[in-house]
Amino acid sequence: MNWEQLLSLKRFGDTQQRLRATQDETRLGFDVDFDRIIFSSAFRSLQDKTQVIPLSETDFVHTRLTHSLEVSVVGRTLGRRVGKILLERHPNLKKLGYTFNDFGAIVAAASVTHDIGNPPFGHSGEKAIGEYFKSGKGLQYKADLTEKEYQDLIDFEGNANGFKILTESREGVFGGLRLSYATLGAFMKYPKESLPKKPTNHIVDKKYGFFQSEKESFLDVALELGLKQKSISEDVSFYRHPLAYLVEAADDICYTIIDFEDGINLGLIEEEFALEYMIKLVKNTIDIKKYHSLEHKTDRVSYLRALAIGVLINEAVTIFLDNEEAILQGVFDKSLLDKCAYEAQINDILKISVAKIYKSSEVVEKEVAGYRIIADLLDVFVTALNNHQLGIPTNYDSLLLNILPKEFIVISPSPYERIMSICTYVSRMSDSYAIRIHKKIKGSMDTNIEINNVTESSTMLSYYDMRTLLPFGEHFFCTHEYFGFSTLCVNFHAHSVGDKMVQHVHNNLFFFYSLLLELVQFCPG
Repeated sequence: MNWEQLLSLKRFGDTQQRLRATQDETRLGFDVDFDRIIFSSAFRSLQDKTQVIPLSETDFVHTRLTHSLEVSVVGRTLGRRVGKILLERHPNLKKLGYTFNDFGAIVAAASVTHDIGNPPFGHSGEKAIGEYFKSGKGLQYKADLTEKEYQDLIDFEGNANGFKILTESREGVFGGLRLSYATLGAFMKYPKESLPKKPTNHIVDKKYGFFQSEKESFLDVALELGLKQKSISEDVSFYRHPLAYLVEAADDICYTIIDFEDGINLGLIEEEFALEYMIKLVKNTIDIKKYHSLEHKTDRVSYLRALAIGVLINEAVTIFLDNEEAILQGVFDKSLLDKCAYEAQINDILKISVAKIYKSSEVVEKEVAGYRIIADLLDVFVTALNNHQLGIPTNYDSLLLNILPKEFIVISPSPYERIMSICTYVSRMSDSYAIRIHKKIKGSMDTNIEINNVTESSTMLSYYDMRTLLPFGEHFFCTHEYFGFSTLCVNFHAHSVGDKMVQHVHNNLFFFYSLLLELVQFCPG
């Protein structure tokens, strides 16, 4: 592989060559890639997709969106630092107009998209889709699919789905986001199809990077970039674009360190672990006096996190540059961090994160719910679309298709195309949206009032709020807008109002009715 070809500015549909020297320096093609991704609807959905803690009620836990932005920041730094040295090693690139910022922009754009294909509810969402077709009701479609098509489904992969989102053509939209081939190449961490599964221990064989529906698009990108072919058989398999190693490193650095930080801030991991485990990474750079001067836990942990990320960035850059030739030849078979001097320390952090965070009851319970939600969504929408294709839709099927966005209503004789369309639809849902759609298809009207907390506290209760929630007790309240007392505080979440809500209040909160009778005597005036 050669860098001139690997840095291609070509986009889907181009009829003329894009030269780096002719680019507008105020808005480079690689910068355009980043902007298109940021403004895409698929990227916006990441703001409500699980990174570590599903549906967290705290304001400091990372989502897929904040994680992706942080990965892009680390990726940009990695790309620029690597690019600076590569330009010295390959002066012809300078003559063609390339700068170290180009490398940074490519890696940043690919990094910000690295999770764009992930379904709701974290990595369990991928497994939920796969198991629906492997052992759930989706097993019935196996006979209608080729071996590789079926493997795409039972081993549903967020990376392959991401490539689909970035490149899939729709009516009036050719080539998806039309990103540069260099950015698409850096995005593809696993440039192979779903079968054969894990044929070797090489890092590129760990997963797969495209569905059968995008095979042609993938080959177009791979051949244009000059990626080295890994297999000469009919099975499509290539070695990575070199910059994909930097994208992977940026992701590894962020989720290793920042997920650990989230766990500490959530109280799932004791702060002592932060110093015990992270000090081994930052012992050469930490200012102990500064660390102990920080009053708040979040500040201390943030300080350690920043130092740790800096150390690992340095490691990743050094390893990449030391192994440039092996990477270009395709013989570098591990991730960059698997080769770093701190591999043991990283593994220690990951082990405690798995035990304390990823397998915590809060995470596991919501992942279990996610399994059911995704399976139900796939079942009703795939059935509806298939029945529509066969001309035997029920009235329920027709109603469901009215919910389904038009771009996912694929009219095709191919069962694979129809099923994959629904998988894409479900995968692009945010966690909350998936829950809302699931409630709709299950007939939930959300008429209940949840009492989620009853604690003793000192509070101010609004007369208006009490009238709204307990209309039957209206005559007990004085005309003062507020009254204060120390008593039981009941937090209500009213999902809807009306006769059903009022009836629910009557049925379930009569206990508090008698309590209020006793408390009203404390109202002033």
